[in-house]
Amino acid sequence: MTKASVEHASFTIERVFKASPARVFQAFADPAAHDRWFVKADNWPVAEYSHDFRVGGRDGKTFYFNETVYLDIVENRRIISAYTMAKDDRRISASIATVDLIPEGAGTRVVFAEQAAFLDGLDKVEYRRDGWEQLIGALAAERKSGAA
Repeated sequence: MTKASVEHASFTIERVFKASPARVFQAFADPAAHDRWFVKADNWPVAEYSHDFRVGGRDGKTFYFNETVYLDIVENRRIISAYTMAKDDRRISASIATVDLIPEGAGTRVVFAEQAAFLDGLDKVEYRRDGWEQLIGALAAERKSGAA
């Protein structure tokens, strides 16, 4: 059994997409698009998944259990969510994540920022950042825009 502990960390990832804020936002809002770039991109087995994209709505997928609550959504501009992750029945982290969609020329600057509490040494900021780097790459591919 590990000793109870918490490590606080934050990180930010920025990319410029060759797609409008509306097209990038749609990749979060549309269940089929979200399923392609977020749920299936990491190739983890998914026992159950739901997508309820609205303030107060919840997302979740299991194996590593991810439960997300949307706290604020401004169409084509901002998404703020809180989420927890667990492995089996052990919670490994709790996070607040913000996605800012900032018009930049004909494209969009996507700024993803996360503040997290990593619990009992079961997860690390390096793992989470790497995971989100991969997901943002999958988001770029979903929008068929590439990231500049």
